[in-house]
Amino acid sequence: MSLVNSQAESMADQKIINRVPTNIITGFLGVGKTTAIRNLLSSKPNDQHWAVLVNEFGEVGIDGNLFVEDTDSHDGITVSQVPGGCMCCSNGLPFQMALGVLLAKSKADRLLIEPTGLGHPKEVLAMLSKDYYREVLDIRATLSLVDARKIGDSRYTSNDTFNQQLEVAEVIIANKSDLYGPHDYSELLDYINRKFPENNKLVYPVNHGALEFDWLKTPALEKNLIHPENGSSKELPSSLPPDLEAPSDGYISAENSGEGFFSKGWIFNAAMHFKVDRLLSLVHGVEAERLKGVFITTEGSVAFNKVDSVVTQLNLKELNDSRIEIISGRVDTLEGIEDELLTCLA
Repeated sequence: MSLVNSQAESMADQKIINRVPTNIITGFLGVGKTTAIRNLLSSKPNDQHWAVLVNEFGEVGIDGNLFVEDTDSHDGITVSQVPGGCMCCSNGLPFQMALGVLLAKSKADRLLIEPTGLGHPKEVLAMLSKDYYREVLDIRATLSLVDARKIGDSRYTSNDTFNQQLEVAEVIIANKSDLYGPHDYSELLDYINRKFPENNKLVYPVNHGALEFDWLKTPALEKNLIHPENGSSKELPSSLPPDLEAPSDGYISAENSGEGFFSKGWIFNAAMHFKVDRLLSLVHGVEAERLKGVFITTEGSVAFNKVDSVVTQLNLKELNDSRIEIISGRVDTLEGIEDELLTCLA
C-alpha cells in the first residue's frame, strides 16, 4: 500500500467533527419534546449519523430509553443523557463533558440538543457560543415547542423559563393544535407579537410533534446567540461522571428540586417485574405536572407518560431496568409513591 493511500485511509478513519449542524429543541414540561425528536429521528436521511444530547430535570434518565426504542447503533443515531437539570447550570461542566464524549463517539452529521423543560435556554446558547464550540458546531435554528392553550394561564406566562424558550426561538412549534379551542392559536400569535415585537419568528401549528426536517435548516439569528465575555475553551472534556444505575439487588431513588418544582425518581433492578394493570392505576392516580416511566412487566416492557391528566402507554423493546420520574410543583405529591410502586410488583 502506498504512503498516499495509507494517509488517505487514516484521514477517512478520523472523520473531523468540525462545524456540526446543531439545533436546540426546547419547550416547557409536557409539551411533547420527546415525541417531536422521535419524529425527527424517523425522518433522518439514511446516509447521515445524528447525535442527540438530552437533559432531564430529574436524576433518573428515561428519555434515552424512548429514543433508543426506535433506533439502534446501526440506524446512525447516538443518544446521550445528562440527568439532574445540570445542562443549564452556571458552569455547565456535565454538559461540556457529555457533549465532548457524544461528538467523539458519534462523528455526527447533525446534533440535536434537548434541554430540560425547566432549564434556561439562554444559558445553553451562551455555552455553545464559546469560542471553542463556535469552531466545532454550526448553530442553526432553536425550535421551541409550546402548547397554545397555556397562554391564558399566568403560571406559564409569568414564568421566566417559559418566556425564554419563546424568546430565543427562530422557529416556534404550536404543538397539540388538534386540541386547541377556536381562539387558542390566535392568542398565541398575539402573545408572541406583543412580547417579542422585534423578532421575526416562524410559527407552525402541528399535531403530535410532527416537525418538518427542513425547519432544522433555518439559520440562527445572530442576535439570538449569546457571546460570553470569557468565551474560550481549550478542549472538550473526555469523560463523563457515572450515571445513576440500578443496584444488583433491589432499587434506588433520587430527588431534585429547582425553579419551584420537585422531582423524585426510582430505578428498579431488572429482576423486579411489575403488573401492568397496577401500574396503570397508580399512574392515573398521581397528581403531578409530569410523569414518565419505563417498566419491565409480566407482559413485556412498557412505557407510561402522563401530561395534563392524559396517560399514554407504549410497548417497548427489552429494557435493562425499570425507571420512573415524577415532577410536581408540590413536594407532598411525591410522598407515599414508593410504597405504591412496591405494591405494583408481581
